[in-house]
Amino acid sequence: METKRNLTGREKAGYGLGAVAKDMVYMLSASYVLYYFQDIMGVNAIAMGIILLGARIFDAFNDPIMGVIVAKTKTRFGKFRPWLLIGTLTNAVVLYLMFACPPSLDGAGLTAYAAVTYILWGVTYTMMDIPFWSMIPAFTKGGKEREGLTTLARSCSGVGSALIQIFAIAAVQALGKAVGGSNANEIERLGFQWLSLIVAIIFVVFIVITVLSIKEKSTVDMEAASLKDMFGSLIHNDQAMAIVVTIVLVDIAMYITSNLVIYFFKYDLGGTAWFADYTWFNTIAGGSQILAMMILYPVMRNALKLANTKIFYCGLTMSVIGYGILLACASLGCKTLFVFIIPGVFIMAASGMNNILITIFLANTVDYGEIKNGRRDESVIFSMQTFVVKLSSGVAAFVASITLGALKLSSAAVKDEDKVVDFSKNVDLAQRSGLRMVMTVIPILVLIVAFVWFKAKYKLNDEKVLELAEQVTKLHENEKQADA
Repeated sequence: METKRNLTGREKAGYGLGAVAKDMVYMLSASYVLYYFQDIMGVNAIAMGIILLGARIFDAFNDPIMGVIVAKTKTRFGKFRPWLLIGTLTNAVVLYLMFACPPSLDGAGLTAYAAVTYILWGVTYTMMDIPFWSMIPAFTKGGKEREGLTTLARSCSGVGSALIQIFAIAAVQALGKAVGGSNANEIERLGFQWLSLIVAIIFVVFIVITVLSIKEKSTVDMEAASLKDMFGSLIHNDQAMAIVVTIVLVDIAMYITSNLVIYFFKYDLGGTAWFADYTWFNTIAGGSQILAMMILYPVMRNALKLANTKIFYCGLTMSVIGYGILLACASLGCKTLFVFIIPGVFIMAASGMNNILITIFLANTVDYGEIKNGRRDESVIFSMQTFVVKLSSGVAAFVASITLGALKLSSAAVKDEDKVVDFSKNVDLAQRSGLRMVMTVIPILVLIVAFVWFKAKYKLNDEKVLELAEQVTKLHENEKQADA
């Protein structure tokens, strides 16, 4: 049996690049698919909400099955890399098609196009996302090495997300004008089409580098779980379920904000150059997310010697404070960009740390499940991460869609012939107030619930994690001796 060796710099770099690319793709879809189809193409907001949530219900069946398929895969290239490559290639194609909706479509045809492409995007993304994250416990030693790679991967994911958050709308405007968009709406439509093509190409190139860099070294001969065994192991792994619920709650809060903040800048703060303010906001807030993952979390963890659970509580508290400041400033009628950057930094820095921590917590439940249930189901447990993240974005998008439908916010209804428009002139105080409340108060309430749930249910503190790692090591040594 092959002995695990230390990770090489090439493996870390290759895995990190893959994380950058996959989260560029995910953030482009999670943050802008609702905006693209509802605000630009004119799909009914309620219909979009049903589509986005319905796709997540479909994932409830698709994602776990994909986890089992990955676990049962045996090829000379490993069980993870083939699916990683297949999923990436197909998802890149679907991503482009999703943001290249024919402008001639309307009514039922337009809604059907949105539904089909988005569901296909979810299916193909699952094909690559589950094997990508399942590789962490599969080719790391556990403990510090696993935590280190998880931190690196999540930091790189944050970079990918931040790149989209920072540059997407500015790139959309520049690309749309470069290819001859004649008015504000057409500029955005064409801009998203070309941006999605660029992101899709980067996605394929970076994941190919990942596939060529990583060598699978462990659990290749892992016994595959049946669908019944999979659900049974999840139900009986109370710590995995504790983290799954936590991920859902934290991500719902974050995705509600990410879906609506663009509308806040476009329709509340307004101005003909609203997208420039939105870009600056995301640049600084997104930068704080990266710095939090690369600097703030390591300082709190290594220099201050804080437990991961305490860092998580700090992150939740920072988010709530940020949302409170955002609501207060908007309600007081502030229009200065700098004022809104402050809460943005609080929220995004907290999100960066929490992204790392949640993945570490979930990875720890793999060892816990092996000791408690007698089987090590990396793909099973990490398939739940893929599902719950998409479920969270679906629920959040549904909430955002209901909000947009009730508030009647859509630039597709504005028949402009100019390349620049101040959309804030088309909304009243009630619309502004409703938007502000949904994007701040609801996330605060959800995060409070997440705090209470996590504190009551999650028991794997640092000491317990070390104890589990030792038990797993002894278990594997005993198995080797028995096989010999």
